[in-house]
Amino acid sequence: MYGYVDGFLAYLHTEKNASPKTIQSYQKDLFDGISYFAGELEKPDYAIHPADITAALFRSYLAEMRERKNSIATIARRVSAWRSFYRYLCREDVLEDNPLGRVSIPKRDKKLPHFLREGEMKLLVEFPQPEKMLGCRDRALLEVMYGTGIRVSELVGIDLGDLDLKRATVKVTGKGDRERIVPLGDYAVEALRLYIEKGRPALAINQNEYTSALFLNHRGGRLTDRGVRWLLKRYVGRLGLNQQTSPHTFRHSFATHMLDNGADLRAVQELLGHARLSTTQIYTHLSTDRLKRVYDRSHPRA
Repeated sequence: MYGYVDGFLAYLHTEKNASPKTIQSYQKDLFDGISYFAGELEKPDYAIHPADITAALFRSYLAEMRERKNSIATIARRVSAWRSFYRYLCREDVLEDNPLGRVSIPKRDKKLPHFLREGEMKLLVEFPQPEKMLGCRDRALLEVMYGTGIRVSELVGIDLGDLDLKRATVKVTGKGDRERIVPLGDYAVEALRLYIEKGRPALAINQNEYTSALFLNHRGGRLTDRGVRWLLKRYVGRLGLNQQTSPHTFRHSFATHMLDNGADLRAVQELLGHARLSTTQIYTHLSTDRLKRVYDRSHPRA
């Protein structure tokens, strides 16, 4: 079984251009299932063949995950991973029939993502003091996150060469190493200019070797996802905002505010880098302010 898994993961990397995190997630989900099947089949895990796993056995695995109190999201992700793996095995003629094709993915509860209102976001973005070295960096960082809606992994991956302040754009690398050009707003451009002129050189002094990273930590190296989460948590605590606020809250807020102010859904999809429009459509449920304005303007009894 492990040899087939290795082949599948290589296929994800070379043909599907999946990110290392995605491949790691698939591997973890497949290994979890293999451990369970080995116990049920009373075989060593390395001796299992894909043909040993039937639809009935896989459904017992679903029941076992529920007993473990795994979330619906975790169960759905593991089912999806195994179904993708078995489709690959059928394409490679390892199996003639896919027994998991008849196993349905549990439906997830649709939770609306947390976002901040425009006034709250303004308060948060403008809280760092640009007169200070780290405050200058943090103001630019928060302006870029809110002004572009990019993921935190995309944010910390930005290099100086990715910026074009004259054209007010930035190149970001998203999931599957897909690159896209994202426009920068006037506030983000102004904050970035100040940071590049004053804040970044002061931080870079602490680094022995040159780094191309745009956002630096206090030691002069590339700022990490964890570093962004830490500084954001600190600002959120000082302002008394919702403790659920995270870097992804900026992405949710960006999309919601864009739609509230009349942006086209497909344009928001492009800006967010979503492969499917259905992923972006969740934000239409959040745009209640826009719906209220349309209702008040259009309904005779509003």
